[in-house]
Amino acid sequence: MGKVVAAAVTVVSLAALGGGAAPPRAGGGACTLAPGALTVDDLPAGSSVLDCAAVGRLVTHAGAGVTVPGPGMKVSVDALTEDGSLHGFTLAVAADGTVSYGDLTHADTDADAASDHARTSVAPGRARAACADDAYATAGHKEYDTYEWFLGDGTLPGNLAPDDARRALEDAIGTITASRNDCGFGDTVTAKARFLSRTGNEADIDRDARCMARDGVSVWDAGDLSGGVVATTCSWSRAVSGGPDSLREADVRFNTRDHTFTDHPGEACSNTYDLRSVATHEAGHVFGLAHVGESHESQTMYTNSFACSTAARTLGRGDVLGLRSLY
Repeated sequence: MGKVVAAAVTVVSLAALGGGAAPPRAGGGACTLAPGALTVDDLPAGSSVLDCAAVGRLVTHAGAGVTVPGPGMKVSVDALTEDGSLHGFTLAVAADGTVSYGDLTHADTDADAASDHARTSVAPGRARAACADDAYATAGHKEYDTYEWFLGDGTLPGNLAPDDARRALEDAIGTITASRNDCGFGDTVTAKARFLSRTGNEADIDRDARCMARDGVSVWDAGDLSGGVVATTCSWSRAVSGGPDSLREADVRFNTRDHTFTDHPGEACSNTYDLRSVATHEAGHVFGLAHVGESHESQTMYTNSFACSTAARTLGRGDVLGLRSLY
């Protein structure tokens, strides 16, 4: 604890991912990809999405998946899971069509243990540790202007009425934009957000918690995701020279098929997630924060959200420092 996690996106090579297939040539002529979902071995770092006609194809890695964007764009998927396992990665396409991969799992020394962390009913020691832990990780993008978002028109988490759901989600997003905390940090974060309306558009996330092709509308909704996933955020950004990428869209979906949510967890709460805590975590991803892992349970961006706990409604020291590093 007390270690600042570097805000870096690591380029994943074919060798690092254990691929054994010969990579498609980078900028060296056409290549042929098999039909169906691809893996990072099928489309390794350094290959060309233009030569391989890969734009719009689904690429998977370690339980996560993203749809290949066009040149100059990046897509990131982050799944919040009930057991703390890490389902997320980034695929970036350079202006010339070259692919690179970024691993969003986080870089601190305890990261490898995070997948073994089981869910507990309360966050251990948050009141003692939240303001003493300065660990954070960032995803390589930020909102340079105002994040404008919509609320889906289907069933909402906790079966809340639309106005109640909007208020809960606005409050959670506001925790990020105002960097609300109990550590004595003033708000120097310049991030902004604005709710627009309800929409018939859906979050561009499929039932396996994978990012589909973006539709240009940032939607928060609820539906069916992989059983162990509590919520998922997909973020699309465009490269900016000399700075974090510029956010273009970010969608969030809560898994209401396999998990229950409430806006008012009480003493009788059991196996139910606090909507605002989960939403604050997901809003952190929207504005460029990535997961921190084992031994950083007191931070809102910890890789697991604790059932029945409202602790993540308020940011820890590391969460605030991560936002300040971006804004």
